[in-house]
Amino acid sequence: MGLLVISAPSLAAEAYFAGGCFWCTESDFEQLDGVSDAISGYAGGDELNPSYEQVASGNTGHTEAVKVIYDPEIVSYANLVTWLWQHIDPTDANGQFVDRGKQYRSEIFYQTADEKKIAEASRAALEKSGRFDKPIVTDVTKLDTFYPAEDYHQNYYKTHSIKYKYYRYRSGRDQFLEEHWDDPSHRPWLEKKVTQSWQGPDNFERPSDEELKKSLPELVYKVTREDATERAFQNRYWDNKAEGIYVDVISGEPLFSSKDKYKSGTGWPSFTQPIDQSFITVHEDNTLFTTRTEVRSRYADSHLGHV
Repeated sequence: MGLLVISAPSLAAEAYFAGGCFWCTESDFEQLDGVSDAISGYAGGDELNPSYEQVASGNTGHTEAVKVIYDPEIVSYANLVTWLWQHIDPTDANGQFVDRGKQYRSEIFYQTADEKKIAEASRAALEKSGRFDKPIVTDVTKLDTFYPAEDYHQNYYKTHSIKYKYYRYRSGRDQFLEEHWDDPSHRPWLEKKVTQSWQGPDNFERPSDEELKKSLPELVYKVTREDATERAFQNRYWDNKAEGIYVDVISGEPLFSSKDKYKSGTGWPSFTQPIDQSFITVHEDNTLFTTRTEVRSRYADSHLGHV
């Protein structure tokens, strides 16, 4: 269904980023919806299985990095790259904030050609925006090997919360981020946000399919724009019991209320009625050698399912 944040069976993906002290980078990524874990470690160097002391010396070529475990049906790789930009100083080639040296440099480690393309395009967009007075120097590099850091570094912001908060405040990181990112007017270069609050048909213009294909997770795009079907009993909302309003993932137009949700036994979220008939359209569908009734959202024209 073309509801807000559709999900396939959870298929975890991995991404690798460096943003200075990995205590901070790990903490920042674990706040992002769709990220299930972030693991502190080392990447970008030559020494086999380096220790923290070796990396800290600056002689191994590694930088402190994190391995991000995420659900690509909830958060895209492009969103992860954007999140990194918003939590680092991408103009600093010799460290991050109070931590100096190449072992604290920011870096994006790609695994595939698609990741490289996305990261480089995002970096170019940030550069073009003029958001920073200095050039963007964060490298986009092919991942060789990632080595998890010692256990005492993992989840440091949780296990040593007082020391972490003191360090982070003294590092100058949050002060820099507040200066450069807290004002929404500082974000003109960001990807156009697909999911938005519904403000009426006069204020909504559906992005092109090309834009949606880049912005939406693959399954969400296929369902909403290509009439694909999620797997029964293995999707995010079929057994969802939370109260609230189900809205269109593209337009934000309100579609269904949890009060009208019922157990249909089909394995997909089912409702007795829409919030308002004016937000949906129905169509005859003869594609599977039988006649069915397809339901779509009116303004985003998203495929929602069949009745």
